[in-house]
Amino acid sequence: MIDTDDPLALQVEKQARIIDALIRRADRGHEVGGSAFSLFQSAIALQAAVWEKTKDLEVALDTLGRASSELERAQRSQERMSRHLADAMVAVEGGFALFSEDRLQVCNDFFRRLLPDVEPLIEPGLGFEDYLDAVARSRFIAAADGGAPSAAALATVQPRDRRYASHVLGLKNDRWFQMSCRETNSGNIAILQTEITDLVRQNQREKDRLIDEHARFLQAAFDHMSLGVCTFSADGALLVRNDRFGALLGVPLALLRKGTGFQRITEYIDRFEALRPHGSASGRSDVDGWARLLRRGGIVQERFRRPDGVSLDIHVHPLPDHGFIVSLRDVTVEMEAAAARERINETLERRVAERTQALTEANRLLRLHATEQAEAEEALREAKEAAEAAHASKTRFLAAASHDLLQPINAAKLYISTLKERVCEPAAADTVERISRSFASIETLLHALLDISRLDSPGAEFNVTAFALDAPLQSLAEDLAPLAAEKGLSLRVRPCGRWVRSDQRYLMRSIQNLVVNAIQYTERGRVLVGCRVTGQKLRIEVWDSGIGIAEADRRRIFNEFTRIDKARGGAGMGLGLSIVERACRHLGHRVGLRSQPGKGSVFSIEVPLAPPEEADAVPLHPGDSRPQGALDRIVMVVENDADVLHATVQKLDGWGASVLATASTTGALDLMAGLGTAPDIILADYQLDDGDDGVATIRALRQAAGADIPAIIITANRSKALLQLGERMDFSVLTKPVQLARLRALIDWKTRRNVA
Repeated sequence: MIDTDDPLALQVEKQARIIDALIRRADRGHEVGGSAFSLFQSAIALQAAVWEKTKDLEVALDTLGRASSELERAQRSQERMSRHLADAMVAVEGGFALFSEDRLQVCNDFFRRLLPDVEPLIEPGLGFEDYLDAVARSRFIAAADGGAPSAAALATVQPRDRRYASHVLGLKNDRWFQMSCRETNSGNIAILQTEITDLVRQNQREKDRLIDEHARFLQAAFDHMSLGVCTFSADGALLVRNDRFGALLGVPLALLRKGTGFQRITEYIDRFEALRPHGSASGRSDVDGWARLLRRGGIVQERFRRPDGVSLDIHVHPLPDHGFIVSLRDVTVEMEAAAARERINETLERRVAERTQALTEANRLLRLHATEQAEAEEALREAKEAAEAAHASKTRFLAAASHDLLQPINAAKLYISTLKERVCEPAAADTVERISRSFASIETLLHALLDISRLDSPGAEFNVTAFALDAPLQSLAEDLAPLAAEKGLSLRVRPCGRWVRSDQRYLMRSIQNLVVNAIQYTERGRVLVGCRVTGQKLRIEVWDSGIGIAEADRRRIFNEFTRIDKARGGAGMGLGLSIVERACRHLGHRVGLRSQPGKGSVFSIEVPLAPPEEADAVPLHPGDSRPQGALDRIVMVVENDADVLHATVQKLDGWGASVLATASTTGALDLMAGLGTAPDIILADYQLDDGDDGVATIRALRQAAGADIPAIIITANRSKALLQLGERMDFSVLTKPVQLARLRALIDWKTRRNVA
């Protein structure tokens, strides 16, 4: 019946009404009558209810008392804070006011009385903007000067600028105040007016003192200038000068007092001829012309001479206030120096004329000599051009003819290989073996010549990649082991698990040449190939126990067709080391040599190391071991040279393959269409007839078959572009003359991979 959320006074009032109702009910029951026991029970129940309500009433009264006490304490605290705020505002040195919701709430007397004509408006409730407007219109505000902000700017303060704004007010009684407006976190605006009169006056005194000091410094510098300087006002009155001006001008000092007219000074100079213009027939200066020139903004420059021989330069410059400044400079020394220079020049001219006559004759003799020298240089140039043209022609011929030169050798090697397999008579077999070695020598020499041609060509291409060195070195050891065994030498290649960055073909060709040279010039002992790590480089070393190289021969052995004198019966034409030097020079690899005659030599090549994770993608190639069994595959051979085509077909037939032979892409398509199925592998020459090539053949056959047929390009072209094209189109490149063991292993590997 009683809501605990109601005020305490209302709860007490409700309890009183409930108690009164219960008492009246008890009285009515007594009047109606009843048994004594029921009356007693009613009295007991009534008493219990009264006690309970009495307790509730006591609790409510106690709570009401505490709330009243807390309210009284809060009122006393607010009164104390108000008194403290009033005391603080009285103690503030300056004016203070607080605006709440842009209305004045409280301020001190200083704030109220600062501007008498604004004082009547300062009452609680005054608007912030109204106060600023009243201050801006006050007649007690002095006009701003010296760069101080105008009082009118106070009226333009917008609410967004109230977070902090500060203005300096100058009053007409030479008092200065700083009025600062600051917005509090609760959105109120506090204004503080601080008197800064003493500070402003001190700043003014300091400024005046600095101005005086600067004036003294300026006058001292003015007096010690080497120039004579004097300024005149717009009406021609002398304003200021230095002592040097009077000393140079040479007129009485009485004429140079402040206020003397410029016209009076010039009249004195003309009358007594104190200064005479240079080059003037009249001996007088055109002062009127000076005035006209200065009025147009021009500058007067004239040279005068005093009677004592002193020369002066006079410069007259206009000033912004229509006055002008005159400067005098003593140029006597310069004039004397100029005269001396003129005398010297005259002497020099005479000497030059004499020397010119002598030099003319010498020049005539030199021209004759130069003509003879030019004729000799022209003859040398023509000889040099002829030599360069011959060299370029040779290089272009060898580079362009490499395909035609290698074609017959490739065919001969194929025929010799087939002949070896078919000849059983020992004498005939020995003859075939000798022919094979002769062609091997021809092949080696031709490869050397072609390599030198390519390395000498300006457009030499290099395919620099990162690769593991171990496998190429082991392959090199397998290729050269028979050559070492023929001479009874031990050839050892130490394993090397390092990766290097170089052109693999040229690097391995260089190492091969070093090993072949070591075998040729070693009669007994061994040849060792090993690697050493030196910093970021790998040094590949070839050791031999041969005849050694004398100090005098160590440079020339890298020239073409050079062999050391102690070589007995060694094969070759002396091109191997020349190829090594050229290839390593192009690749930036350092070639080293240590040797002791009679004990052996050590050749080395330094190549940069390459981490395996930086290695370029290199297509995998099979080993050189000969596969066992017949080559049961359909092989499409495309070759435009009839002899090479015939020899290749015979060799493939001997290996057990089914061969489809043709000379063009069109013929290959016709053969595949007639067969009704795609070949197992394509062997194509790169250069075919009538603009056809092996790449077009591979592309056409794959497109017609709808399958990625394995393919090998057999060519004399060693360009980097062809190798990159092979990587993109997934075909291998073998160079002519082809090594049959590699060809057989590569065919078996590619066809087996395709089946898998």
